Amino acid sequence: MIGDPTPFAERVLDLVERIPHGMVMSYGDIAEYLGEGGPRQVGRVMAIWGGGVPWWRVVRADGRPVQGHESPCLAHWREERTPMRGERADMRHARWQGDHQ
Repeated sequence: MIGDPTPFAERVLDLVERIPHGMVMSYGDIAEYLGEGGPRQVGRVMAIWGGGVPWWRVVRADGRPVQGHESPCLAHWREERTPMRGERADMRHARWQGDHQ
């Protein structure tokens, strides 16, 4: 049984829900924005509890989609008109800096 999200997980999930359509944040961006954890901790939160939030807006630092979920991720990006370079998010144009941009 997975259990309820931890307070850290709740903060991660809340931030992911706020990423606007067509934008992305890397795992490291999320940890940096929150000022806690790191990319691996954010990835673990997303792997366990991320199915109910727009998970496709969370990417690797180089803009690659979540491993194993590339096809649905790319479909969401096309639908949301996320800036892309090939099959990666164009981090220069698609990266969201959070509410305090």
